[in-house]
Amino acid sequence: MELGLSTFVELTPDSTGKMITPHERMKNLMEEVELAEQVGLDVFAIGEHHRPDFVVSAPTVALGAAAVRTNRIKLSSAVTVLSSDDPVRVFQQFATVDLLSEGRAEIMAGRGSFIESFPLFGYDLKDYDTLFSEKLDLLIKINENEKVTWSGEHRASINNLGVYPRPYQKKLPIWVAIGGTPESVHRAATLGLHMALAIIGGAPNRFAPYVAYYRDVAKSAGHDADQLGVGIHSHCFIADESQQAADEFFPSYSYMMSRIGKERGWPPMSRAQYDDLRSPHGSLLVGSPQEIIDKILYEYELFKNTRFLAHMTVGSMPHKKVLRSIELYGTVVAPAIRKALGKS
Repeated sequence: MELGLSTFVELTPDSTGKMITPHERMKNLMEEVELAEQVGLDVFAIGEHHRPDFVVSAPTVALGAAAVRTNRIKLSSAVTVLSSDDPVRVFQQFATVDLLSEGRAEIMAGRGSFIESFPLFGYDLKDYDTLFSEKLDLLIKINENEKVTWSGEHRASINNLGVYPRPYQKKLPIWVAIGGTPESVHRAATLGLHMALAIIGGAPNRFAPYVAYYRDVAKSAGHDADQLGVGIHSHCFIADESQQAADEFFPSYSYMMSRIGKERGWPPMSRAQYDDLRSPHGSLLVGSPQEIIDKILYEYELFKNTRFLAHMTVGSMPHKKVLRSIELYGTVVAPAIRKALGKS
């Protein structure tokens, strides 16, 4: 199982009300990527947003910078909001990152959990589903063929035109990010694409049927399910002691979740709810290294997943504490997971 990190590069006030500059946040991001590689993690993924509380709207630019500052770690989006982007440009940008990184780029495509990009780029939300389906189809065709002939409803047709540059790899790995709808699972499985499942609330075991469904549909569609990746993406923070981790993560986590919840009609995040999510079978991986090891292995038993992405920067966590969390993840948690699964 690959072990990695994801981030949305949040830019929100810390517990004192202070907020760093976007420039400082980007410098911190590069330090996070570099440390993730130094401690032996496998993947680093950067999200795309178009709102003031997240810095990165162009993940490929940040991934390109990361590519020239690292040598081994895989570099992915988390996610690329494909519905409001152009698949040709998405492919070209990731192919460029792939060339810079000598074959370490991946695309994680999704419809996005926020909708700001739709009016910003002139798309109608009534086309939310068809935009993604159509653009994913085009992206797959570009990935498989240098010259493309394609037509659809939401983009101009392409008639036997080449798309360049081509990536360093023969093809770019494409993952589809899933929030937990059977339709999305079915699409990824039918197309033979890797699936990244976000578990950010509730009990992880309730997502197990989605993974089983994904593998069943993939087999029925003629794909080798053993060759398809299943990624689990969860909020995570690690400190030397359990209570320390809980107390340090709660202020920024509750701030961000309550802020987003207010937009969507959810109640504010309470400490009791937070502590319940931290329980052994809850969705939140916050605690000592051993607690995180136990929960990752518990989820592996549920899903037999091939990748786990820890999302540590939820709200504006102090940078030094994030770096310590990454250090513990790479030097304590990851070796224990690999040993337990029979991999050095």
